[in-house]
Amino acid sequence: MIETARFVEETRFGNWFLKTKVWKRSVLVRALDDLQRLVLPQAIAAKPRIVDVGCGFGHSFAELAQRFSPSVIVGLDADPGLQERAGEEAKACPCEVQLKEANAARTGLPDADFDVVFCHQTFHHIVEQEAAMAEFYRILKPGGVLLFAESTKYYIHSLQIRLLFRHPMEVQKTADEYIAIVRKAGFNVPDNKVSLPYLWWSRPDIGAFEWMGFKVPTKRNETLVNLVAVKPAASSAQ
Repeated sequence: MIETARFVEETRFGNWFLKTKVWKRSVLVRALDDLQRLVLPQAIAAKPRIVDVGCGFGHSFAELAQRFSPSVIVGLDADPGLQERAGEEAKACPCEVQLKEANAARTGLPDADFDVVFCHQTFHHIVEQEAAMAEFYRILKPGGVLLFAESTKYYIHSLQIRLLFRHPMEVQKTADEYIAIVRKAGFNVPDNKVSLPYLWWSRPDIGAFEWMGFKVPTKRNETLVNLVAVKPAASSAQ
C-alpha cells in the first residue's frame, strides 16, 4: 500500500533562498522578534528543552540559543538529508543540538518532555496539519509554550510563490483557520498573543507600493500569522 505524502519538499530555488541573508534577516529573525515580544519571560522555563520543527538548514539554532538559553534543542525535520543540511549549524550552536529525522505528525519524541515547540514557516509544508498540532501538544509539558509563525494561503497561493516554491496547495489556510487549529488541539491562545504582520515580502506587490509612498492597507487578506500558545497546566486536570 502506498503511503500518502505527509511532507512536501522545497524546490531548488526554495532551498537556495532558505540559505540567503534575506531569509535569515527578513523572515526568521523578524518572526522570532515578534514571537519574543508576545511571550512573557516567565512563561518559558529556565534552560528549556526546545523542539525546532522543520529546522531545515539549522539557521534558527543559534537564534534560539541566544534568546532562550536552552539546555538542548532537538532539530526535527522530515528531509532525509537533515544531517548534511543542518549538521554544521548544530555543531556551531553554543548549546547541545540533537538532529532527528521525523515527520511532524509522528515525531517519536516522549510525552510531555519539552518546554517549547518552535514551528516557523513549516506548517504549510505539512499535509496532516491537525495531527501535527496534536503532536506538538503531546510532547509539550503542561505549561509548555508553542511559538508558531506561518504564512497563510493568501501568500502561498500568490503567483510568485506558485512559480518559485512547492507546497501542498489543498491544505493552505487563513490566519483564522490556523488559530482555530491551535485552539482545537487544546492550547490556550489569548487574542493578545496573536500577531498579524504584513511584511513587505509577503505582499502581492513585494512592498513596492509602500516604497513609493502609499500607506499599507488596513483592510486586507492577512498573509502571515504569528502566535504564542500555552498548553494548560497539569493542575487543571488534578
